[in-house]
Amino acid sequence: MRGLRSLIVGLLLAFFSTAFGLYFPPHVEQLPTITAQTSGSLIALPYDENFLFKCDAKGNPRPTYRWTKDGMDFDSHKDSRLIIEESSGTFLLPNTKEKTKYQGKYRCYASNKLGTAISEESEFIVPMVPKFPKEKTEPVVVTEGDSVVLECNPPQGIPPWQLYWMTNDLRHIEQNERVSMGLNGNLYFSNTLVSDSRDDYCCFASFSRIRTIVQKPRLVLRVKPSQGDDDITSVQKRKPSILVPSSHSTTYIKKGEELELECIAEGLPTPGVEWIKMLENLPTRTQIKNYGKLLTISNVTDQVEGTYMCKAKNDLGEAEHHFQVVVEEPPSWQEEPVKSQLAEIGSDIHIKCSARGKPQPTITWKRNGQPLDDFPSTNYKVLDDRIIILRAEQRDTAVYQCEASNRHGTLLVNANVLVMNHPPLILTQNYLEYATMLGKSVIMDCRVFSSPPATINWRREDPEGSLDGERYSLLKNGSLQIHKVEMEDMGQYKCLANSSEGTMSLTTELFIKDSTRIVEPPQDMKVKRGSMAELECQVECDPTLRRELEILWMKDGMNILSNFSEGYFTDDGILQIVNVSHSDQGNYTCVVRTSLDQDTASAYITVLDVPAPPVQLTLSELKDRSVRLQWVAASDHNSPITEFIIQYEENHWEPEKWKEIIRVAGSQFSAPLTLYGHINYQFRVIAVNAIGRSHPSMPSKRYKTPPCAPDRNPENIKIEGHLPHQMDISWEPLLPVEHNGPGLEYKLSYRLLGVEDSWKEQMMKRHSFVVRDTQTFVPYEVKIQAFNSHGWAPEPRVVTGYSGEDLPLAAPEDISVEVLNSTLLRVSWSPVPQTALRGHLGGYTVHWWQTQSLLNSKRIPSERQSLTIPGNRSHTMVPGLKPFSEYSLTVNIFNRRGNGPSSSPISFTTPQGVPEQPPILRATNFQKDSITLVWAPPHETNGFLTGYLLQYQTVNETLGELKSVNINAPDTTQWVLRDLQDDNWYKFYLSACTQVGCGSAISEEGGTISEAFTMPKHSFPEVSTVSAETSTESYELSTSEVTSSDLMSSKHLVASQEWFVAIMCAVALLTLLVLIGCFVLKNKFGKYAVKEKEETPADPEAQAMGEESPCEYSDNDEKPLKSSQQLFTDIKEDDSSEDSSTMSEDDGSEFDEDGSFIGEYSGFKRRVSTEVNGHPP
Repeated sequence: MRGLRSLIVGLLLAFFSTAFGLYFPPHVEQLPTITAQTSGSLIALPYDENFLFKCDAKGNPRPTYRWTKDGMDFDSHKDSRLIIEESSGTFLLPNTKEKTKYQGKYRCYASNKLGTAISEESEFIVPMVPKFPKEKTEPVVVTEGDSVVLECNPPQGIPPWQLYWMTNDLRHIEQNERVSMGLNGNLYFSNTLVSDSRDDYCCFASFSRIRTIVQKPRLVLRVKPSQGDDDITSVQKRKPSILVPSSHSTTYIKKGEELELECIAEGLPTPGVEWIKMLENLPTRTQIKNYGKLLTISNVTDQVEGTYMCKAKNDLGEAEHHFQVVVEEPPSWQEEPVKSQLAEIGSDIHIKCSARGKPQPTITWKRNGQPLDDFPSTNYKVLDDRIIILRAEQRDTAVYQCEASNRHGTLLVNANVLVMNHPPLILTQNYLEYATMLGKSVIMDCRVFSSPPATINWRREDPEGSLDGERYSLLKNGSLQIHKVEMEDMGQYKCLANSSEGTMSLTTELFIKDSTRIVEPPQDMKVKRGSMAELECQVECDPTLRRELEILWMKDGMNILSNFSEGYFTDDGILQIVNVSHSDQGNYTCVVRTSLDQDTASAYITVLDVPAPPVQLTLSELKDRSVRLQWVAASDHNSPITEFIIQYEENHWEPEKWKEIIRVAGSQFSAPLTLYGHINYQFRVIAVNAIGRSHPSMPSKRYKTPPCAPDRNPENIKIEGHLPHQMDISWEPLLPVEHNGPGLEYKLSYRLLGVEDSWKEQMMKRHSFVVRDTQTFVPYEVKIQAFNSHGWAPEPRVVTGYSGEDLPLAAPEDISVEVLNSTLLRVSWSPVPQTALRGHLGGYTVHWWQTQSLLNSKRIPSERQSLTIPGNRSHTMVPGLKPFSEYSLTVNIFNRRGNGPSSSPISFTTPQGVPEQPPILRATNFQKDSITLVWAPPHETNGFLTGYLLQYQTVNETLGELKSVNINAPDTTQWVLRDLQDDNWYKFYLSACTQVGCGSAISEEGGTISEAFTMPKHSFPEVSTVSAETSTESYELSTSEVTSSDLMSSKHLVASQEWFVAIMCAVALLTLLVLIGCFVLKNKFGKYAVKEKEETPADPEAQAMGEESPCEYSDNDEKPLKSSQQLFTDIKEDDSSEDSSTMSEDDGSEFDEDGSFIGEYSGFKRRVSTEVNGHPP
């Protein structure tokens, strides 16, 4: 915006001074005005380098300067010792030995052709070094009991000064009600003692401003003892009399100073002094000092004025003195004089100079520094406090001085009177632009210099309009103010200044802007100490003001970046406070402002912290075994205290280790504490709130409890028998603080339960004992009692235990088994008698092992398994058995000592079960109406294999009907499904069966091809069946694989008959190469060995999933359904580049002796995206 900047530039271009709110243009002549001066007293202190006599003034033409000293002209330019400032009337006086001759009163005169202004009078004082006069003093001799005054008479010097009395060895003279120093420095004795006799009473005066201390020659005081007629010491008593002041006095005090009234009396006995104010109480600021002899009142006001009385009295009488206090004040302006007036020729001018003071100030008038009487004129009238200039002319232009004086000071004012006529001159720059917001106020300036004063009018220019109405105001300085601006106010305005001397105008323009406002103010928040707080302040403003938009953050009214810069970061309206501390709590204000307006929003940040430690811990209700602890909670740091934790420490057993004794609610501030005996306690308190625990409080005073007998006996008594003929007894000892006194011991008592009446007892300090030569596992009664040197603990309770155990003697009998199914058995037995147990019953253990498989009657090496049944049970279930097997089983009992003998083995057999899932199933040889399935028999048949159950269904867009095929030949490992629909996708499920039923099924998917594409018959090798006798071996079926290019959809392959014939020939050739390679490998490596597979038991299904091979299976029935198109059209182009029909020697594929091909599916290392596996029909 040009508006405000242009206005400021325009004002700075003009030299101006104020007269009735008008600005003077630079070319207008002006009277001199003093702008800087030296006033009051200027004291030449010895450590000052020089002394400044200041006098600066402004005016047009530039003023010239002169000085007077004591009313006589003083030409500073003629004195070479003075340092002159050429641009002003100021000069410097160096601190030299000759400075004394410059003492006097100085005044500066600043003059130009229009008049002369004068400065206030200043006095230059060169203090002399104060000295006590050299005089010979005679000893002061008095009789004991008389009063005496030792005079100081200090020299005059620059205040402040300090007086005091000391001895030659710089020891202060002791002062009291009898002996004291007055304000004048004299030392007053109300009465004397013989001990007051000294030869070295010295008065010292200290002048701090000149850094000087002077000493008066020492005074000698002789006090003679008082003797009566019978030569017996006798001191005559007397009533008081006033020493200071000596007569009635009136005290004049200047308002604001300190009043001091002194009243020193003599008498014997020493009188006391009291003060009163007649007819009213002493003022509130009254202080009584110097042992009652000095009354002071600081900063006196008119209320201090009145009559005061001091009264000195002793046993023989009293004396009084009255003080009349009059409060006066220096001159002050009753009405501030107008310092500059502009008047038109022929007008009357009034200069008023009204002052008040006590005494009433005297008014003196001067013109241009000279008495007004020196200018005889017929148009002047002097009326007490004012001058009237009638029909003023240009020659009446001058600086008129008014001085108001009384004995407390002088006031001076220079009143500039400029008499002239001048046509209107608009000082405000033309064509200024102003901007404001809707609803705000705006002031458009039109400052005019004119004599006589011009008439100022405003009008609307573009668009033209009236400025009538309450919203428009014309200010005294000519400016136009528009209240509650509306959009219609935008446009050009003209200011017209008109007087008898001429006319002038200016044009301005007003723009209306969008308001600046905070749209997302900061929100109140609570933060933990040490964390980070973030306040956000989002703003909208007029686009033209965006560059000058300023966002400030204030904390409790103070600018953050100016006063709290550390730890605060601001960025685009976001204030971040890192590592928040307690000092960061407060009210935060976001201030957004432009040159036209501003908006604010505030939020309060509350800092949360753990509480401050409790304070003022005190102990009360002190008893032998209890005490009450009280405390005062400190600040909760804005999170209420929820509880207090009381801890104790004792300095004998575990010094400096604090332990918790009790917790109380946060609303409690005291707690009764139960204590142990013979402990020297101290306590502390921790406050807890939602943030955490406070630091511990300062410890309380220590409190020691007296010793006493133990409160309790040991607990957790354990009676164990680690060996057959002994009993081990142990217990939990008392804590050290629970001893309650010295000499703690334990009395152990034991006896056979129900057999012995008397107790066997042992005294000991340890907390364990072994009873030897006991019977095996018999019950005992045991009790343990604590004892110390102050007595026994309460009677202990009796516990029962057993002596040592031994191994059981008998085995369980009546063992019976019940085979529930092919893998689960129920076994039961008769319990062993307690007499044969010989200890605490631990439980029973069942052992079983497989002796042979009923499938092939082969004996199996023994591999024992066991099941432990804790407690007194007589039956259990044995899971995990193998079907169609023979087993043996035993049962034994055990106690804590160990296992007893096992029962005689019994045998049982398990029935046949269902077979395991076949490990491999592959779909291959895809034709338009048939698919060949190839599989391997299950590893575990769990009985005699009777055949297979094959089920299948279409899985295109929906699931088709599930069809089943029963394969009754157990040796069959392939099957051709015929009469299938062409171009369909199928899912196959195959499970093996025994007489009991069929096991879980393995699944596979495959699809028929469309009629336009028929696989050649010779493209897949025949795979012979594998007998059931080899069912324990691992199998992998190796098949021919068709490359992806061969399985492309018929939609792409039948484009021409020639391409179709060429592709079929390629497939036949690749298949032939595979067959030749297989026969070569068979002749090279010989017979396929399956024995190694038997010695390495493995889960074929898991191996198939772990190895990535062309013949690898996935038995997951949950894989997504595939349409027939996916089989042939989704084959990747890069996969088709690999020869999937060719097997390398590394694949380890071999033929069996009978010519059939068995692929070890765990041996292949490569897998392609499309697999086709076949069985012989």
